[in-house]
Amino acid sequence: MTDSTLDINATFRGGGRSIEWLDEINKASIVMLAETGIVPKHVAARIAKGIAQLIENERALKEVPLGGTGANGTTPRSSADYLDYEPRLIAIAGPEASRLHTGRSRQDLASTIARMNLRDGLLNTMAALIAAREKLLKRAEEHVETIIPAYTHGVQAQPTTFAHYLLAFEAALARASERLQQAYVRVNKCPLGAAALATSSFPLDRNRLAELLGFDGLVENAYDANHLAPIDSALDVAGAYAIAAVEMGLFAQDLHAQYAEPVPWFMLGAGELTGTSSIMPQKRNPAALEQLRAQSSILLSEMQTMTWVAHNNRSGMFDYRMYDPVPCARAVTVFRLFGSVVDAVVVNKARALEEVNADYSTTTEIADALLQKAEVPFRTGHHFASKLTDYGRGKCLKIHEIPYSEAQRIYEEQAKDKLPLSEQEFREVISAEYMVFGRKGLGGPQLTEVQRMLANSRIGVAAESARLSNHVGALAETDARLGQAFAPMAA
Repeated sequence: MTDSTLDINATFRGGGRSIEWLDEINKASIVMLAETGIVPKHVAARIAKGIAQLIENERALKEVPLGGTGANGTTPRSSADYLDYEPRLIAIAGPEASRLHTGRSRQDLASTIARMNLRDGLLNTMAALIAAREKLLKRAEEHVETIIPAYTHGVQAQPTTFAHYLLAFEAALARASERLQQAYVRVNKCPLGAAALATSSFPLDRNRLAELLGFDGLVENAYDANHLAPIDSALDVAGAYAIAAVEMGLFAQDLHAQYAEPVPWFMLGAGELTGTSSIMPQKRNPAALEQLRAQSSILLSEMQTMTWVAHNNRSGMFDYRMYDPVPCARAVTVFRLFGSVVDAVVVNKARALEEVNADYSTTTEIADALLQKAEVPFRTGHHFASKLTDYGRGKCLKIHEIPYSEAQRIYEEQAKDKLPLSEQEFREVISAEYMVFGRKGLGGPQLTEVQRMLANSRIGVAAESARLSNHVGALAETDARLGQAFAPMAA
């Protein structure tokens, strides 16, 4: 193994918990080889003892301080490359230790380690995502009646509630959870025993290997297992992370936009997530928001990089087959940071309502009310509301400041008829409260719908949490069973 700057074999040394996975794979392999009789039991026992000794050696290396040296004066490093591993095993268990590699290749070892890293990363990311969704729901429950402005094209569009807004992001993250669960099902298939690409002449029990390692089944076709499935499995996970990164960026931008306002209605509270300028004492810089946006962008770019690395490649090249193919830690960081930001968000309710009342976002309700109360064609009501807006803005008036008599005049000029709304009705329909809480459509901001969506989201998060617990529990049980099968051999 060289120490040159360009070291292709570094790809196989692995990241994440690769050496741990190689240990698990080796334990499963020697158990299966002994059970099938491919390796005699007395030879398998010597090999198992060697594997156990190497695991102990690796644990000792982990205890050496960073920058320190091991007992032999070398810098501690546990390689997941089998060509590095096997000489260490032979030194302990003798030449027959190479029989551990019966019917195997570095190809299927790498594919299996990559899937175990992907699986581990997915579980950690699912946990962080569930925690973020729970924080969204907690904040939404606090703001079911908090009216805020909502924007399209960067312009105030209609009022809604902060709970309604947060539930939109929870729905997006629920889909992210679903994508991760779907990816997990596809990732949790075992390629071990495929050898390089066409299996071997040894009758390996691939199903037993999958069972011992906690996989739910096989990547059956041996060529696919090592040369095609590694691409789409990694990109499957990367795609789910990339979509979530875009959602996180949207949230950060929505919040950050308020920092340009002298009196924001929506911002981070004072604390460790904001910082004070080193020269301007009045400034409160939204450091966490900038990090959320930046980390989301970096996550997105890393996921896109994976696509480009795999694109226009020949099957079987090393480019897309790294031991730790997806930087899942970045996704965990982004979801945790998102949750911290949600925790720190402060809504100035009075200022938010003032912002709504300062614009004309409730004029949509005028057209609806005219149609509902007097069967005025919607487009007629729409034109009237538009003319009313132009008049009010031209006079520097807010909508509730427009005299009722002027509203009557504008309507009569537009529709050639009297305004079929009394002054009380007119004032009512242009209020933010009437518009927000009078919604009738499924999924709207009215209290009954928000409460219903909150309840359903709670059920969804609980179900995701249960699925995650099942995955983690199943792997823990598998690990225990592998230990029970391997321990007597190594005793």
